[in-house]
Amino acid sequence: MPYETARQVERTIIFKIIAKTRRVWYSVNTMDLFDCMQNNTPRPLSVRMRPDSLDNFVGQRHLVGEGTLLRRAIQADRLGSCIFYGPPGTGKTTLANIIAKSTNAHYEQLNAVSSGVADAKRVIDEAKDRLRLYGKRTYLVLDECHRWNKAQSDCVLGAMEAGDIIFIGSTTENPFVSMTKAIVSRCRVFELKSLSDEDVICAMRRALTAPQGLAEYRPKVSDEVLRHFAWAAAGDLRTALNALELAVLTTPLNADGEVEVTMAIAEQSIQKPALSIDESMYYDIISAFIKSMRGSDADAALYWAERLLEAGCDPMLIARRVVIHAAEDVGMANPQALVVAVSALTAFQNLGLPEGRIPLAEAIIYVSESSKSNSVVTALDMATEAATKTKDDNVPLYLRDPNYKVERVSGYKYPHDFGGWVEQQYLPDSLKDARFYTPGHNGEEATLVRAKDIKRNKG
Repeated sequence: MPYETARQVERTIIFKIIAKTRRVWYSVNTMDLFDCMQNNTPRPLSVRMRPDSLDNFVGQRHLVGEGTLLRRAIQADRLGSCIFYGPPGTGKTTLANIIAKSTNAHYEQLNAVSSGVADAKRVIDEAKDRLRLYGKRTYLVLDECHRWNKAQSDCVLGAMEAGDIIFIGSTTENPFVSMTKAIVSRCRVFELKSLSDEDVICAMRRALTAPQGLAEYRPKVSDEVLRHFAWAAAGDLRTALNALELAVLTTPLNADGEVEVTMAIAEQSIQKPALSIDESMYYDIISAFIKSMRGSDADAALYWAERLLEAGCDPMLIARRVVIHAAEDVGMANPQALVVAVSALTAFQNLGLPEGRIPLAEAIIYVSESSKSNSVVTALDMATEAATKTKDDNVPLYLRDPNYKVERVSGYKYPHDFGGWVEQQYLPDSLKDARFYTPGHNGEEATLVRAKDIKRNKG
């Protein structure tokens, strides 16, 4: 073969290799070539069982159930930039990947913890080239998106507005608080809820029989053990699946050649003891605890709280109930109860067990022994009903904001000019005689009753 012909053939082969390499690079997203070659590394069960379509997605029926807005938008390939937020293990990243893969688009996945401005700019530049050369859109899937600072967030704003990328973020934090407003304002925000025990159990059963799951180990897991995994995971499917995998992989075969996961093994795998009470009794004890506080029986409330803790109940459930009852059942009869309850919750978060039980017990006793009034809840319900049903909600002229108005409005009576209080209408005309809050006659509310009577008589 002549030299020139050989060189031409060589160049052709090189160009074909380069082209093929580029196609492989684009097809594997953020995975590098070494990742492609080294796929023998075992992946966690939660990753292997990650669904690839909405039909296999677990839970979140309020978002992806039949006929919902999000599902219709995904099926029509009309979903723009969005943010998914909710507790860990509820399917945020999985849903983002399903959306990206179900559309005729390329997708890149980054983690905000390990990526920066340079990574984002690379994705944007490649997305622009891909859109210009192939007419193919690009999804940027960003995990833990709340971890990006303002500079990192700002670098994608222009690309989002120009349509160069479609941004999908996932976070455990409320994006309205933890993310820059510029990003949030350009996204639809969807909140994912903790999974129900039934959803978690369904996913675990699927993992036990799936070829990519644990089927090869012939696991034998009772319904009682699955319920314990689901309860201990508290709506976190990732925690439940990883604990289930640990239990199966570390349990030796029995005489029948099966891997039998007992309750003792389940407790060790997920590091949370099983309740010494059944599910029905568990909710009965919670009810007894709540009603004991409402009934001002500190002894009973303490007993039921300790019964729950000894049975393996999450202490934060008890702390949250104390906060709720400080506002719901004590309320304005002793506003200090809410301060004590919130302080106990914060103290427990910082101290943990066992010392955290002391401030928690103090709050239980304080709330139980306080004077009771449900006037706050009653007023809230009445105000909510009025706000949703009243059509005429025009603000009285003298209460309107005087700034940026062509005409200055007068008539407002400044209370401090009248000794701190003056008779004046604050509700709209359609509700001018409405009364939502009526003070009770217990604790500090008795003082409020007398003060209101004095004001009305003075007016």
